[in-house]
Amino acid sequence: MDNACQAEELIDARPESPPSSLANLAKEAAAGDSAATGKLLRAVAPRLVAIVRAVLGASHPDVDDAAQHALIGFVQALPAYRGDCDPVGYGRIIAVRAAIAIRKRARTRQQRVEDDAETDALPEQRVSMTEVSDGMRRKEALRTLLDELPPEQAETIALRIVLGCSLEEVATQTGAPLNTVRTRVRLAKERLKKRIESDPALASLLEVDA
Repeated sequence: MDNACQAEELIDARPESPPSSLANLAKEAAAGDSAATGKLLRAVAPRLVAIVRAVLGASHPDVDDAAQHALIGFVQALPAYRGDCDPVGYGRIIAVRAAIAIRKRARTRQQRVEDDAETDALPEQRVSMTEVSDGMRRKEALRTLLDELPPEQAETIALRIVLGCSLEEVATQTGAPLNTVRTRVRLAKERLKKRIESDPALASLLEVDA
């Protein structure tokens, strides 16, 4: 079975292996053991899918697509696994990158649609936005801001703020030095602060004083 089919089947799978066995399974999978790869995927798939949903938003239309990309990417990256980190942590950065890539792709596609839309269709779109709860709108606004960051800063902020990873965990999972992670967080926050302050509506939505 190819990776794409295997990943697609396992998106909704439940974990079968206890956490203590994941590292060993990952090492066996990295060595080419297909049975170990299947067991490992069944164990980590729900966690990686949850990460994708956290970054994209559960209602995003491309959640399933991003989840499949994340699982395929995880399988393809297994030969490089050396056992120096938790397999879920190893897959977390892959899932974050897949989700961010899908978000950017979807945003580009949406911008093209909006550019082609007739102006009389825009008020209806604005009305639909007012029907969404403030909490949901704030979360989506924060996710959308990730699209405006350089890739390294976006994935760092997603890991640090959206997923709650420590700076040390971000450094391990991105392969970047700790000081580099700190710099990326600082630059990303500065960039986001300027972006929010330049948009009174966005500042109001996020409850930030401009």
